[in-house]
Amino acid sequence: MTVNPLQKFIQRQGFALLDGGLATAMEKYGADLDDELWSAKMLIDAPALIRQVHSEFLDAGADVIATATYQASFEGFGNKGYSPEKAAQLMRLSVDLAVLARENFWSETALRHERLKPLVAASVGPYGAALHDGSEYHGNYGLNQQELKDFHRPRLEVLADTDADLIAFETIPSLLEAEALVEMLEEFPDKTAWLSFSCRDGQSTSHGESFAASISRVTESPQVIAAGVNCTAPEFISELLDSIHNCPVPLVVYPNSGETWNPEGNRWSGESCETVPVMEWYEKGARILGGCCRVSSDAIRSIRADLDRCSVKPGGV
Repeated sequence: MTVNPLQKFIQRQGFALLDGGLATAMEKYGADLDDELWSAKMLIDAPALIRQVHSEFLDAGADVIATATYQASFEGFGNKGYSPEKAAQLMRLSVDLAVLARENFWSETALRHERLKPLVAASVGPYGAALHDGSEYHGNYGLNQQELKDFHRPRLEVLADTDADLIAFETIPSLLEAEALVEMLEEFPDKTAWLSFSCRDGQSTSHGESFAASISRVTESPQVIAAGVNCTAPEFISELLDSIHNCPVPLVVYPNSGETWNPEGNRWSGESCETVPVMEWYEKGARILGGCCRVSSDAIRSIRADLDRCSVKPGGV
């Protein structure tokens, strides 16, 4: 039987809280992430900063922290002159930093009697993230499923052989890439993952498939222990959740701030949401919640307070 490490959080407190934007937190301290490696650049330049922001999210109440590997790839590191061996070492370092932050938090916190020990999720972003051109928000790569598997497999081989508690397939724009990831996950039968799509509106993935149908497809896998949406404008989340019926796994929701990524200028534009209706999403079935790009540790702390105050305990799917 597949063990869902997230389920104990849902059973005990009614939810599992994810962290927020790792890159956002590092930029607050002056990190320059205008690079094809994005947050993974800090694995080279400032690993201590990665550990620091992991700790901030844990202090803010996160039950799960994600590693700095969303945009890490052998190709990306190779373009910077790093050997495959060094690239693999940096990916393993990302997990080590998160685990160390978690262990230090757990040894020092006075909340051990109130909270469950947090989890570390190894982040696996889409092929488009490695291109650093915003294509994770449309998925028009021109690759077939086998080519996508060939790209993702070496990174997953490294991350699957670490102390991460689970895998996070994040910001997946298309059903084609999602199917490639889920089928490849079968090569690692002792590993579990959540998979979350990026979406362009209240009904469709970024590539244009039905969100509801895509969720139904990926949750056929017993290794997919949660599924949903991330790095999508908050205004679309409620409609997306309304489209899901009888999902066999917990729904995961962690939108961005509402701003829009401009790949030409390598910057975010537009207005961010001052508040997000997290309890509305909870009422609509989301049980694993958090934030993505431009969502700070302060926002995660606020979400934690809302969930602690209003969620039903024990929770359920």
